[in-house]
Amino acid sequence: MADMISITLPDGSVRAVEPGTTPADIAADIGPGLAKAALAAKIDGEVRDIMRPLERDTELALITSRDEAEALELARHDYAHVLAEAVQSLFPGTQITFGPSTEDGFYYDFAPKDRPFTDDDLPAIEEEMRRIIAADKPLRREVWERDALIERWEKNGETFKAEWAAELPEGEELSVYWSGDDWMDMCRGPHLASTGKLDPKAFKLLRVSGAYWRGDQRNPQLSRIYGTGWLDRKQLAQHLHRLEEAAKRDHRKLGQEMDLFHLQPEAQGSVFWHPKGYIIWRELEAYMRRRIDEAGYAEVKTPQLMDARQWQQSGHWGKYRENMFVVPDEIPSTEDEGPIVSGDADMMALKPMNCPAHVLIFRQGIKSYRDLPIRMAEMGCCHRNEPHGALHGLLRVRQMTQDDGHIFVREDQLVDEVRRFCELTDRVYRDFGFEGYAIKLALRPEQRFGSDEDWDKAEDELRNAVVEAGLATEDYGWEELPGEGAFYAPKLEWHLTDAIGRTWQVGTIQSDRVLPERLDASYVGEDGDRHRPVMLHRAVIGTYERFIGILIEHYSGKLPLWLAPVQAVVATIVSDADDYAEQVSARLREAGIRVETDLRNEKINYKVREHSLAKVANLLVVGKREAEEGTIALRRLGSDEHQKVMALDELVAMLAAEATPPDLR
Repeated sequence: MADMISITLPDGSVRAVEPGTTPADIAADIGPGLAKAALAAKIDGEVRDIMRPLERDTELALITSRDEAEALELARHDYAHVLAEAVQSLFPGTQITFGPSTEDGFYYDFAPKDRPFTDDDLPAIEEEMRRIIAADKPLRREVWERDALIERWEKNGETFKAEWAAELPEGEELSVYWSGDDWMDMCRGPHLASTGKLDPKAFKLLRVSGAYWRGDQRNPQLSRIYGTGWLDRKQLAQHLHRLEEAAKRDHRKLGQEMDLFHLQPEAQGSVFWHPKGYIIWRELEAYMRRRIDEAGYAEVKTPQLMDARQWQQSGHWGKYRENMFVVPDEIPSTEDEGPIVSGDADMMALKPMNCPAHVLIFRQGIKSYRDLPIRMAEMGCCHRNEPHGALHGLLRVRQMTQDDGHIFVREDQLVDEVRRFCELTDRVYRDFGFEGYAIKLALRPEQRFGSDEDWDKAEDELRNAVVEAGLATEDYGWEELPGEGAFYAPKLEWHLTDAIGRTWQVGTIQSDRVLPERLDASYVGEDGDRHRPVMLHRAVIGTYERFIGILIEHYSGKLPLWLAPVQAVVATIVSDADDYAEQVSARLREAGIRVETDLRNEKINYKVREHSLAKVANLLVVGKREAEEGTIALRRLGSDEHQKVMALDELVAMLAAEATPPDLR
């Protein structure tokens, strides 16, 4: 028995087994049902292959499909490998690079031999993937010596894999996984026991796009194939339905149909707001301004360009420079020949965030402990140098306006201020129709500024504030996220759930002791000495661009009436009603309703279809009878009721009430 090892199971029972026993062996010993259901093993908290031998005393938990998050991660990782094997089978000479799992699927980047892949290639690749799954090929792990692995990749013409193997840290175990005996990939794992553990009808390849090796546009361009993968076909069908619904709600599509905005290559990642779209912006901005005024913030405005030395002092230059637009502080040459800039000038940068500038405002004049808390807010336009391939409509832009704010507090005020912010976010999200949201605490990352003592304190303060606000519960999706904090501070995150179940990280508050120290912010305490304030970085809706995109998709373009760019259209059936239509429009404008008239000589059904496509909430139809009786035939967008005839005064009062912003009701 001395050579036996002890395996502790989740129920506390202990089994003595021989070294080299696998988790699969233990599952089989427990029972045939578990042997069939077990997908992988958790060894002392780490997920590993179910066929990987056990060599020491350990705690063991077996993963089945009931452990959905971990099972999905495993399945998607395997789908990516099967995709790579299928592509190399169908397109010899294709090089493989990376293939991770994603939030709802997987992708793999390839270097094709002859031509980039297209969407037309996907059906054949899917069929080959199903053949590999049906073959139930065992997935077997091996550890290789670095030089032997590099030699193998180079011999097979896999230059990308050889490069990556050469650069992995010294001392790191280099593992590969074989699919059967004829295909392998370099991978840390873990994997399922065989390809047959995957459901051949629970995945779908979605699209092909371009990508760069290691995400650097100076490197070779690759073909990236995206797929979605699930544990069974029912999950896949549900996901494809969500994708179909998301496509209908795509803010880029709706933005064009509703004439809200457009983007074009001459201004990558910057939005051209059309008049109707900018009405949404102005209503949102006015609402947020009322909310921050009510919450005791003072609004400020800070410069777009600041000297690089300021960003160096704040720490952004070293941690964030690759995402900044850098500008030489000199007048460019107008000569036809020679360089436009000398290369000798001091550097400036467009601000990617507002926080250092707010510290500079705080530092103007002497601050007393009695002055705190000081709450600053800025509808601050910022620029971030996002890669072209990462840009996505309003949701990922280069020029953005934040509903930014910073609160300078004493230590004894911090928890109460964070609690007040939690209450503010709750009011705002409910006003916009987001009843369900989750709050998460993002904890210290590996690379960070500040001492462990400061991080301990900052994390505890945020945690305690959420507890005091009564939000650290399952109802609010409370969760702690190790390693997800900013480099200078932990943060609370608010994740909204939209109408089709997607989550969006929007609001945040961060407790920061680092930046006040780096930029020498201080106040005079009750003891007469200088003290550092704690700086709370906060945003409720994030950026205006992204939040408007989320709202458009959440409401599928049918925005709450107070946000709608056009709140009503008066449409005539016959020209005899034109004068009455103008009178109705005038009454509505007097009541503050954004209204348009449609007097075109078109059939009413044509007008109804057109304004429905533009997501106009209220179509007010008038003909000869309505003009004579002083009534309106109201058609509501999305209503089952065909139309409702109302007196004009009644209609005006009703729409005026519905169009009032929620904070003013």
